[in-house]
Amino acid sequence: MSPKIERLTESFLLGEGPHWDVATQSLYFLDCIRQNLVKYNPATNKVTTASAAPKQPTFIIPVQGKSGQFIISLDKELAIINWDGQSDKFSIVRKLCVADGGPGTAQNKFNDGKCDSSGRLWAGTLNIDKEDEDKTLPLGTLYSFDSKRGLKGHVNQVRLTNGIAFNDQTKKMFYIDTLKGTVDQFDFDVTNGEISNRKVWFTLTKNNISGKPDGMTIDTDGNLWVAVFMGSRVIKIDGHTAETLLDTVEIPAQQVTSVAFGGQNLDELYVTTASFEYKGRTPPPPVNGALYRITGTGSKGLPANNFKLD
Repeated sequence: MSPKIERLTESFLLGEGPHWDVATQSLYFLDCIRQNLVKYNPATNKVTTASAAPKQPTFIIPVQGKSGQFIISLDKELAIINWDGQSDKFSIVRKLCVADGGPGTAQNKFNDGKCDSSGRLWAGTLNIDKEDEDKTLPLGTLYSFDSKRGLKGHVNQVRLTNGIAFNDQTKKMFYIDTLKGTVDQFDFDVTNGEISNRKVWFTLTKNNISGKPDGMTIDTDGNLWVAVFMGSRVIKIDGHTAETLLDTVEIPAQQVTSVAFGGQNLDELYVTTASFEYKGRTPPPPVNGALYRITGTGSKGLPANNFKLD
């Protein structure tokens, strides 16, 4: 593999949650700390942002069959919005639910979110210790949400929910709780929206990889591409054989946060990064915090699943 790595944008504070929209041939993602929705159009190289302040969005996923509508997180709420992808404002169509009402969860927020092939949303919450991330308490929950069953908790005592990926062929879901330092696997029943039999699939320290696992996507071969925060890399791991590293792509940025396949042939890997102060150090722009595109990996992704509202 001899990939080409391009820096596409200037620096964001916390680029996260990339979602390639096939319909508009554009990438939606977030600048979470600045509380912005972001759209990147590769054809024009144009970046558009819309503010969600004072609340923090962490994912944006188009609603199936509803042009200009998206499901987003707003702190620990889920909402449907209208956004034309051009203006700096959006409107809330409907507030769907609020998560985490238990003791000690007042400051909880959603983090990463993805939809499965039925259009059901999976997303987890967290409450990061801002003084020392490693002291973050297990106060989060991994949820699913659909119009019929509403919000349902599946995994509790989560510290830092991140990457989610689905393989319908093998009936597996992959999931990252970043502070565990592992990629985990569940048996996945997409029809009933149930997960079971959690097990560790890949351990970064066992494979001599520094940094922490963050966002994740899956390719057409069933292999996983994982962003490594504070690792300056994206790793490709085997989705069929546990603890197997297949490849590594070095990224100029330190804080690599997430990945998504895009482009007309879904063979371009988009990589979000961050540039916020972490453990007393602030990585300098423009390489840190930029959006990157990797071509020439020899892999292709699957069309991202949109949210089914009704």
